Amino acid sequence: MRIDSPPDSGCPGFILRPISREDLEPWYAYLALPEVFQHTSWNLSSQNDLLPLFDFFESTAVNSARRMALIDEKRQVLAGTIGFHTVSDVNRSAEIAYDLSPSYWGRGMATTICDVVTSWAFEHYGFNRVQGTVLETNSRSEAVLRRCSFSFEGLLRDYRSVRGAPGNFKMYARLKAD
Repeated sequence: MRIDSPPDSGCPGFILRPISREDLEPWYAYLALPEVFQHTSWNLSSQNDLLPLFDFFESTAVNSARRMALIDEKRQVLAGTIGFHTVSDVNRSAEIAYDLSPSYWGRGMATTICDVVTSWAFEHYGFNRVQGTVLETNSRSEAVLRRCSFSFEGLLRDYRSVRGAPGNFKMYARLKAD
């Protein structure tokens, strides 16, 4: 579902706006970096592999994926993205997904934005549950979810294919009532 009114990012000098096809090249550029790629389940061989996602992001269907671009206002560059997939209107739930260019790591930005966007989603979309799954090797993302008051719910063995091989993921969730 197209996002028309993103929240304030919570990070001075950075704004959230709907992701657009103009973000394709810079998004792929940092997703393809080994230090990013190794801890994700992305199966990317070129930026064209991301193109079909934009159809979902531009959809007006209630259960479609939603994604925002995090823009560094001073440099006018894409710093990261955040949004939701596996959206269920019936269950009033979604899975949060985010990524950040390594040049912005270590500043607490992922935590701030994850927390802001999760709270916003409870109010804006009426979700009762926002969950996050992280590849068991992705300790940085796991720490982000913990700092954002997501509770560990368990290990999902062979949950998603990671470049052709089964991958174990840790499940975290935050409820509106938490």
